[in-house]
Amino acid sequence: MLKIKQKEFWFIVGSQSLYGEEALKEVENHAMEMAEKLNQSGNLAYPIQFKSLATSADEITAIMKEINYQDKVAGVITWMHTFSPAKMWITGTKLLQKPLLHLVTQYNQEVPWSTIDMDFMNLNQSAHGDREYGFINARLKKNNKTVVGYWKNEDIQQEISDWMNVAIGFCYSSQLKVARFGDNMRHVAVTEGDKVEAQIQFGWTVDYYGIGDLVAVMNGVTEDEINRTYQEYQTLYDFEIGNNDPNYFEEHVKEQAKIEIGLRRFLENGGYTAFTTNFEDLHGMKQLPGLAVQRLNAEGYGFAGEGDWKTAALDRLMKVMANNEQTGFMEDYTYDLTTGAERIIGSHMLEVDPTLAANKPKIVVHPLGIGNKEDPARLIFDGAAGEGIVVSMLDLGTHYRLLVNAISTVTSENETPHLPVAKVIWEPKPNFKDGIKSWIQAGGGHHTVLSLSLSVNQIADWSKMVELETVIIQ
Repeated sequence: MLKIKQKEFWFIVGSQSLYGEEALKEVENHAMEMAEKLNQSGNLAYPIQFKSLATSADEITAIMKEINYQDKVAGVITWMHTFSPAKMWITGTKLLQKPLLHLVTQYNQEVPWSTIDMDFMNLNQSAHGDREYGFINARLKKNNKTVVGYWKNEDIQQEISDWMNVAIGFCYSSQLKVARFGDNMRHVAVTEGDKVEAQIQFGWTVDYYGIGDLVAVMNGVTEDEINRTYQEYQTLYDFEIGNNDPNYFEEHVKEQAKIEIGLRRFLENGGYTAFTTNFEDLHGMKQLPGLAVQRLNAEGYGFAGEGDWKTAALDRLMKVMANNEQTGFMEDYTYDLTTGAERIIGSHMLEVDPTLAANKPKIVVHPLGIGNKEDPARLIFDGAAGEGIVVSMLDLGTHYRLLVNAISTVTSENETPHLPVAKVIWEPKPNFKDGIKSWIQAGGGHHTVLSLSLSVNQIADWSKMVELETVIIQ
């Protein structure tokens, strides 16, 4: 699987020198213990490093500069252990360019009613400090996350962990590079977009290549490489030869192996982690990439068909957030309008992401009535059942908009022996009629990224970080 560099999050605790050295030492000990136990919990996606007890504007400003500078740091978690006058935080917070989480908690879970005195009150002033700190973040229009609750509780730790994954995606976004093989599909509207604005707002680099550039790399693939990849297919997937001659089947599967090797090599050489293809631009290729794309999807590459670079980038970004678990490119294809069981059947011509599979994929070779090329090999499977989301990005000319619909995917009760592609079936929320109507009226596209790993709240957190208009349907 495509890996990203190991990251960490810094933990900064707010207080002030007014409390004296003895009290501040206790605050620091509390903070160090919290960081240690949060890491030991095993519930956080990334480690926390206690970095500073901040008691002055100079300290805060210096640490925020360091966070911006250190590539290993993906974001900062702040906790107002005591009252931290928020004017101290203005300069540093204005400089901060990475995600910020305000943890609203307290070291002790319960109040010691029989012994509580003013010393305890003065040393445990999170309820006081949180308001001051929250005000300045609101005044600065800081798009920070706020998590409220006792820090030892698993649900609070899960909230922090979910946000960490989103913050990783935010930091990764500026490195994301998409290779477009061919242009957008002719006459299609929703796949278009302003690439310059996308780079300004999201950090995405989108580059065009003629399909001949890929074919040239494919032509350098050796028979030994193809045979080794074919043997790997035999260990991972079932082969359904069907009515094909076995030699014909093998030849066509090996052509996809050649495409896969060439594609991976091209992407690796250019530092690309997402790509698009277009069935209208296949000059020099024997098949439309199918199995080849699915294999790269399984490794973590983002993808979208028909030149849809926005969805390809979004796919890769969401795969980063989801650690490549049950997240992939999807297309709304057809409706099942059975009364009381209305659903959307999602698929694509070939390239359905195997991270969404409920069963062991099998390789088939069938004709494809589009693209005017040889019969391509592809993986087919049924999609897994679960709670998830579909996400679409569109360019309205004046700005980008993100659509997020909560969904429930279901396993198919019916066999589809004549459907030679993988499929995922889902029910949009709040219900079929209102969910689809809201989606269409908001301009949502037919290409999406479907995830059974990420939540509506996580996508909303990311869109807030990048100041993106978002429509949530749930």
